[in-house]
Amino acid sequence: MAGRLEGKKCFLTAAAQGIGRATALRFAAEGGEVIATDVNEALVGELASTPGITTRRLDVLDHDAVRAMAAEVGPVDVLFNCAGYVDHGNLLDTKLEKWDFSFELNCRSLFVVTQSFLPGMLENGGGSIVNVASVVSSEMAVANRCAYGASKGAVIGFTKSVAADYIGQGIRCNAICPATVQTPSLDDRINAFDDPVAARKDFIARQKMGRLATPEEIADLALYLACDESRYITGQPMVIDGGMHL
Repeated sequence: MAGRLEGKKCFLTAAAQGIGRATALRFAAEGGEVIATDVNEALVGELASTPGITTRRLDVLDHDAVRAMAAEVGPVDVLFNCAGYVDHGNLLDTKLEKWDFSFELNCRSLFVVTQSFLPGMLENGGGSIVNVASVVSSEMAVANRCAYGASKGAVIGFTKSVAADYIGQGIRCNAICPATVQTPSLDDRINAFDDPVAARKDFIARQKMGRLATPEEIADLALYLACDESRYITGQPMVIDGGMHL
C-alpha cells in the first residue's frame, strides 16, 4: 500500500528537533521525498540515516541562502514552515530588539521561504503549504506572550492571504496552531526560570487535558494538511490545543 505522500517532494525548515523533526520522520514514513533543513547542521544531519530523508543546513534568516536553496531544490509539493521563536514578556517587558527578532524569525523568514518556493509550486501545478503558528495568536492570548502572540497572529493572516491569492492555481495554505508542545526548546525555556519545577507545573496547568502535546501529535496534523486527504481545506488556522482555549 502506497504511503499518503508517495511521489511528493517535501521541504521542511527547523527540522532538527521538536515538531520539525517529528514531521520530517512522519512525512518520510508516508513515502515522501523529504528535504529536512535546519541552522543546526549536525543535529538535522542525524535524520539523514532515515530512508527518504536528505538533510541540509539552512539559516532561514539568510534570505540569499533561502533563495539559492529554492533554486537548487526545484519545485516541491509540500512546504512545511516550522522555524520560530518564543519571546517571554508583556508589553512593558518587551525590548524592541526582541519584538523585531520575533517578527524577523516568525514572519519575515516565513515570507521569504514561501515567496522563494511558491513559483516552483505554481509551475508544478500546485501543492500544500503548512505554516506553524500557535493557538496564542489571533485565536487567544495568554500572559507574557506579547511579541510571540502578535507575530503568530501575523502568521495566520499571512496564511489566509496566500490561500486566497492562489486558490485557483492549485495552492493550499493552512496554519497549525498548537498549544504547548513538549520539545527541547520548551525544556530550555522552562530551565531558564528561577524555579523550573514550578514553571513546568504552570505550563501543564493551563492545558485542559492535563498534559502537554507531543511533537508526534502535531506531525499527524501536518501530515493530514500536507496530503490529498485535506484537498478541500485551505486558509484555515487548525487549532490543536487539547482544549486550552475552550
